[in-house]
Amino acid sequence: MGLIVQKYGGTSVGNVDGMRRVAERLLATKRAGHEVVAVVSAMAGVTDNLIKLAREISAQPTEREMDALLATGEQGASALIAMAVNAIGGKAVSLSGAAAGIVTDGVHTKAKISHISPRQINELLAEDYIVVVAGFQGQSREGAITTLGRGGSDLTAIALAAALKADDCQIFTDVDGVHTCDPRVVPDASKIDEIAHDELLEMAGAGSKVMQSRAVEFAKKFGVGFEVRSSMKDVPGTRATAEAPNMEDVVVRAVSLERNQAKVTICGVPDRPGCAGRIFSVISAANVSVDMIAQSASTTGTTDLSFTLHKDEFAIAEKLLAPLVSEIGAAAMTATTGVAKLSVVGIGMRSHAGVASRLFACLGEAGVNIQLISTSEIKIAVVVDEAELDRAAQVTHAAFGLATPRSSAQP
Repeated sequence: MGLIVQKYGGTSVGNVDGMRRVAERLLATKRAGHEVVAVVSAMAGVTDNLIKLAREISAQPTEREMDALLATGEQGASALIAMAVNAIGGKAVSLSGAAAGIVTDGVHTKAKISHISPRQINELLAEDYIVVVAGFQGQSREGAITTLGRGGSDLTAIALAAALKADDCQIFTDVDGVHTCDPRVVPDASKIDEIAHDELLEMAGAGSKVMQSRAVEFAKKFGVGFEVRSSMKDVPGTRATAEAPNMEDVVVRAVSLERNQAKVTICGVPDRPGCAGRIFSVISAANVSVDMIAQSASTTGTTDLSFTLHKDEFAIAEKLLAPLVSEIGAAAMTATTGVAKLSVVGIGMRSHAGVASRLFACLGEAGVNIQLISTSEIKIAVVVDEAELDRAAQVTHAAFGLATPRSSAQP
């Protein structure tokens, strides 16, 4: 009937019972008349344990060998899934990322896919196999094993779906779809039936952990529709597609949260060309990623420049920037952890006014102070004290009526 790519995360294959459930679903999909390619992550906890072991062996293991080590987690899981399918009467074979034809650049630990040559996958499908591919990995043109970064199995699945021209791509995880907010924070958060690639991409960048942002970006670029659904129960999930006109009827689709942030403010930065470039060049050279950036208007010949970053990179940024303050003639620097980001996302924001005023009003009424504001065409993000994040999420979710069950066509 068609070719389906299914991806299973680490919790889905975390134990023998989970692997058997995955094998049964793969075989059921095959018996329904589909060709099946599965992409699997390492068993839950395996990657972290391998990293821990590497650190015990060497304080600074080389990235090349780390890739060779970490790739074994997914290779082991894919072999076990193939065994599980064969044990219940199916016909399955496992492939590493390299054997599946995934060619990457040579950047270890965060490689990018250059192209995919799925010849072997197609040959195995023609022989009626269920093909189980190790996610998260590929091979450089020089023949070295490379990995695609955390969450890279999502990217493997989306990229294979594009290369194989699959009829569907299903991302199986431990949740039953994308929700209007983290249900652990907002218990009445509702599952979203349909979401645009752009919305999911903004949500991923704003802290949602359902999908890797690079995978969503790849899906958007190559027009791959996919569904995020539960591996634990057989219920419809959330369909991610290219934007459709009726999607704009929903003004705000979801509220995303990102904890463990830090904020740096450099006060009294001279308002002259090159100062901001000097600040961010120093940070970039250390591979520190900056998120939100805000600069005050210049009224006295100086400005205040603030930005956020992950707290794990806070100490590095603070150390690099401390001597730069006097070098560029700024007045002072303040740096703090304990902040978090809340974002409202929705493509309907392009055509509906009043989102910002409603967001700021509900936070103000709840006594939540806004420290920074950043906007895009379909997102408004604010920085708040991390201790106030849960309350901020709850009042925002209520203010936009996201708890009411809705389809994508409802206003």
